[in-house]
Amino acid sequence: MSTSPLAPANAGVPASDARPSLTVLSGFWPSATYAVARSLLAADPSLLLIRHDLAGLGTGTVHRIVRDSEGVLEDERITLAHGCVSCTLREDVLPTLARLARAHPRRDLMLMLPEVVEPEAVAAVCAHCLVDGAPITDLLHVDSYVTVVDAEHLLDGLASTDDLKTLGIHAADNDDRGLADVIVRQIEYADTLVLWGQSREGAYDTSRLSVLLERMAPWATQVRVDGDVVDAGALARQLRGTRRHRPETPGVLTRGLEGYNLGAHEPHPDCGVVSVVFRARRPFHPRRLHDVLEEVNAEVIRSRGHLWLASQPDTVIAWDFAGGGLSLGSLGRWLAALPDPHWNEASDHRRLAAALDWDPYYGDRHQHLVFIGLDLDPAGLHRTLVGCLLTDAELAGGEDTWRGYDDPFTDCFPLADPDPNNTDTDTDTDTDTDTEGKQV
Repeated sequence: MSTSPLAPANAGVPASDARPSLTVLSGFWPSATYAVARSLLAADPSLLLIRHDLAGLGTGTVHRIVRDSEGVLEDERITLAHGCVSCTLREDVLPTLARLARAHPRRDLMLMLPEVVEPEAVAAVCAHCLVDGAPITDLLHVDSYVTVVDAEHLLDGLASTDDLKTLGIHAADNDDRGLADVIVRQIEYADTLVLWGQSREGAYDTSRLSVLLERMAPWATQVRVDGDVVDAGALARQLRGTRRHRPETPGVLTRGLEGYNLGAHEPHPDCGVVSVVFRARRPFHPRRLHDVLEEVNAEVIRSRGHLWLASQPDTVIAWDFAGGGLSLGSLGRWLAALPDPHWNEASDHRRLAAALDWDPYYGDRHQHLVFIGLDLDPAGLHRTLVGCLLTDAELAGGEDTWRGYDDPFTDCFPLADPDPNNTDTDTDTDTDTDTEGKQV
């Protein structure tokens, strides 16, 4: 079976849809994720589970297992493609799903991802690739992306500064992701979150974790499973047949640009959890912002969003903090910095969001950052960030003056020059985030 590019699938699934449904399970703690999978199998004997075991990576293989509640139906070793777990899964997952959907058209499917795989990568493959000349959505519909988090280990994982290579679980030789990065991306892409088990610190701390997840992914439905006995039927009703997945929803770092919710402003502590949304029109002074980066993230578990610097007024800069490390990278150009012929290369959602919030002087340029942590000082955080914005006197200097500011971020976010006479020129208006531009 071959794969090739395809436009994104349409959102929405009719209630009368007879195609098998697919539930995608992810989570960094396989024991908790597999416990959820076993519960769903127990609730529906017709459900098929597809799981890839990475224990054989040292021998260059990935172990694919297909089973139902009765036992194992398929057990196969797959040779590692290009020495890369992601490549292997990409080349195996869609053909396997297509084959099973054709062979068992009345049986729903559940895909359990390995702990280092991010669900958004799988969603991209499902949305953009063909199998035997047809989209996978011709054969099945993706019902929900479910991420399972282990209450006993969640905070440790989010606070970890380890990378996957240090832990020996990287997906490829060039996989430089941090453990915390993987966890936050699994949480934030999910449309359903399962908080499994209880914190070692007791009921209050478990409730704190629930609030933390709600602040990190306010768009996700949360399910708590913290009893000794799991009601498999009740859990299945909460996790399956939900039709929560919307494939058109952009990645977290670009949601603000596209007019989607980026985070919740909840400055009053709930179980100690605080979430602060910072928005402003004025640009940041590059030197002043650089000098407070460590300060503003000192007590933060997660921060994300986008910003603009006075010295680089054409560039949308992504802000991505987790596990003690901040990554800044280019999200392309602000629409205000693009020649009109190139506006059609931006998505409809982005153009609409920009039009609704357009400023006569700044255009669509703005700051939009979210900070989430325990016992944060929202007023102090706001004061620090406001102090990094240009003053009235600095604003009066204009862009030509701004571009000459002392800028520690110089050359970190290069952009291609748009050709106003050629609408085919690459203008960096896509939303593929390169957050490796500047590591802080």
